[in-house]
Amino acid sequence: MRVIGIDPGTAICGYGVVERTGSRLQVLTYGVIRTSPQLHMAARLAKIYTGLTDLIAQYQPERMGVEKLFFSRNVTTGIPVAQARGVILLSAEMAGLPLSEYTPNEIKQGVVGYGHADKHQMIAMVQRLLGIRETIRPDDAADALAVAICTLLRERQPMRQRSSR
Repeated sequence: MRVIGIDPGTAICGYGVVERTGSRLQVLTYGVIRTSPQLHMAARLAKIYTGLTDLIAQYQPERMGVEKLFFSRNVTTGIPVAQARGVILLSAEMAGLPLSEYTPNEIKQGVVGYGHADKHQMIAMVQRLLGIRETIRPDDAADALAVAICTLLRERQPMRQRSSR
């Protein structure tokens, strides 16, 4: 299975494409889509959308994983990220990709095994799981790879039956 993981952002939107064959994980690509603060928001969102649709067309993932928004202090700083996230969700829908969404703690739990892992622990585990020797830069790309890994590991588990009431 091939998954594209996304770390939403307006200035920097991280992405990572990871493939699972049996128990082996292989990174196909990772990086960021950067937008300039000098651009109007609509132009920035269009750049993110175009970048993601190009990646989806090139790598043909079977699913998209996206980090859910988390506001700890200032909700107003989250509004641009929410707008970017909307464009990300739209790109998945337009491509017909099933979508998985995870909180930061769920991603940490899924990748490191500890929901309160720090940034260094996350990056080290992502590098270890994917066999990447160099430090992944920027952190947004490492976060996107963690989302992809979390999605693949959760997809590996059998689906729970919903109870009908």
